[in-house]
Amino acid sequence: MLKGLRRGIEKEGLRIEPDGRLADTPHPQGLGSALTHPNITTDFSESQLELITGVHTGVDECLRELTELHQVVYRQLGEELLWCTSLPCKLPGDDRIPIARYGRSNIARLKTVYRQGLSHRYGRRMQAISGIHYNFSLPEAAWPLLRQAGDDHTVPEGVYRDQRYFALIRNFRRHSWLLLLLLGASPAACGSFVAGRQHELSAWGGGTVFAPWATTLRMGGLGYQSDAQTALAVSFNDLSEYAAALSRGLTQPYPAYEAIGLRDGDGYRQLATTLLQIENEFYGTIRPKRTVNSGERPLRALGERGIEYVEVRCLDVDPFHPAGIDAATIRLLDIFLLHCLLTDSPADNPEEIAAASRNQRLVAEHGRDPVTRLDRLGAPVAPAGWGGELLDQCEPIAAALDLAHGGARYAEVLAEAKQALREPSSLPSARVLRETEETHGKSFPDFALAQSMRHRDDVARLPLSQEAESRYANLAAQSLEEQRAIEEADQVPFETFRRNYLEQELLRGPHFRSSS
Repeated sequence: MLKGLRRGIEKEGLRIEPDGRLADTPHPQGLGSALTHPNITTDFSESQLELITGVHTGVDECLRELTELHQVVYRQLGEELLWCTSLPCKLPGDDRIPIARYGRSNIARLKTVYRQGLSHRYGRRMQAISGIHYNFSLPEAAWPLLRQAGDDHTVPEGVYRDQRYFALIRNFRRHSWLLLLLLGASPAACGSFVAGRQHELSAWGGGTVFAPWATTLRMGGLGYQSDAQTALAVSFNDLSEYAAALSRGLTQPYPAYEAIGLRDGDGYRQLATTLLQIENEFYGTIRPKRTVNSGERPLRALGERGIEYVEVRCLDVDPFHPAGIDAATIRLLDIFLLHCLLTDSPADNPEEIAAASRNQRLVAEHGRDPVTRLDRLGAPVAPAGWGGELLDQCEPIAAALDLAHGGARYAEVLAEAKQALREPSSLPSARVLRETEETHGKSFPDFALAQSMRHRDDVARLPLSQEAESRYANLAAQSLEEQRAIEEADQVPFETFRRNYLEQELLRGPHFRSSS
């Protein structure tokens, strides 16, 4: 079962000019259609690529595909580069950051209008932040084994799977601050990212702002945050409770967004005036996910077919690796997620949810500060002490993974994580600040641009087989054909399409009825 763990990676990154400024060119034609390509698309901005691997049971195979996608992309970028960090490059004014475009079909327009809404609600600079999403699931063969080991024999298997994934999610929300500490790599930013915004960052050199003890500013107050969404207090106790909370955000008008307005003449300012336009607007460190059918809402898919995998969303792009993530990080994630799944997971409550949010922000902004204390069931505790206990509990999991795969790579990853807690100067966030100061005159843009160039050169030196080159060329051509077919098949006005999509019944399905 452990050899069958399933994983996939989604990696975002900005296209930049050789001088480190945001590229304003369209999505490269040679990469196919951002609407329909299965592996290469865009996120918020037309300049923000998103590379998506398939599902893999092997760590090295997953990384190999992600690296291959970078090779394919670079062959189409000309002089442009991929920015290697989560926090953005030198940005133009907010209104000059281009929003992604997907063609003239209704579904393409829906995606662009959604992003237009995000720009009005949060600003385009916040949306230009990039990250790594790690998709994780257990093989089907695992669930009967877990049920036999527990006391839930009477629960239908699909419901049991939902319950266990939500147990994982609750523990992840309690302890994900540890991943921010160990893997965070965004303690500094280009000054253009905070221009005109209130912040508590210190000025450094070369147009840089930073926080001396930060781990991941991306996950702090300047990152993907929404004060409005805190009112939802989304619980992960079961699928029905989770869906009901999200449904409130999707159906109840929100005064500040009503003030933005829905229409702008013949155009649209946003998809809806509710707190959430669609499910994806909910910001969280982890989400329950199910592959959706064409035109299907994510909540509807969860209700009909249950949870398929979890999506981890709190990972910075690693500026020290060409693919933005390495095998050691993937193995640490596997260990951590299995710990979250297998450890007792009591129901959450509003007080604990609020404490988890505070802990996340403390570690994001002050995680390496020796005086930082987290809230552990109401008691103050040092991150290194609490984190060390959690990693000790992971030892049997690492041993079992090594027994399944052979070797000692999981045990080595765990030992390195423990050592990093004892030596915070070795953490990626500390390394970013050290190299920025020592090699680039305290200029974060110069550090990130140099790393981006190095990664471009490293990827360019790798061989790409003729078979792979042909395969991706065919995928690009097929995706453009699929986009044209979708555009030709549209029969209804966009307003009708928008209403039909948003008015789907969300809380229907056997997994909602049986999970509570």
